[in-house]
Amino acid sequence: MFSGVISQIAPIKAFNHNVLEILSPYRPKLGDSIAVNGACLTAIRLFKGGFALELSAHTQKSIALENYTPPQRVHIEPALRVSDRLDGHLVQGHIDAIGEVAEIKPTANQVNMRIQAPRAFLRLCIPHGSVSVDGVSLTLSAVHSESFSLTIIPYTFENTLFASYQKGRRVNLESDLLVRAVAHLLKTPTTPSWQEIDTLMMSY
Repeated sequence: MFSGVISQIAPIKAFNHNVLEILSPYRPKLGDSIAVNGACLTAIRLFKGGFALELSAHTQKSIALENYTPPQRVHIEPALRVSDRLDGHLVQGHIDAIGEVAEIKPTANQVNMRIQAPRAFLRLCIPHGSVSVDGVSLTLSAVHSESFSLTIIPYTFENTLFASYQKGRRVNLESDLLVRAVAHLLKTPTTPSWQEIDTLMMSY
């Protein structure tokens, strides 16, 4: 589990034979979970100056794979510890969809970004709810028929890879865990009671 708060931006050394090598001073233990642009991956090897992770065939089909090639950089977040602060929101590292940056519009003290997304994903988006974009926890400012909008403060924009994004870039998206859980329950043949939904949400 992750929080969507990026711990560092790291360059990619290589991506060969399903193994992604990242240059970073961070030294995970073998088997540790690390979110790379929001996708939960497992550390399989350490080397001088970095670590390696393996991407399954399923993961490679589910993410914006073109953003995992050298010399590009990626967002890195180690898995949460029980004692950690939850400054973002609960993020599983399971990519739900791939979106595309449709607009980036700086204003006086914020940057407005609009991202096109599949309609199935947009049904899991609610105004002022949470969303993960390339692993970054953000708040939805508006939801449209084919896209959603974000209002990003300068600190977040400058301390993530967002400052380098351009129109047309594909990004990894993960919907809010609680919204996804409730939506799944409401699709079941037997509709749960509001008490059951409340119990589910309180369990998180």
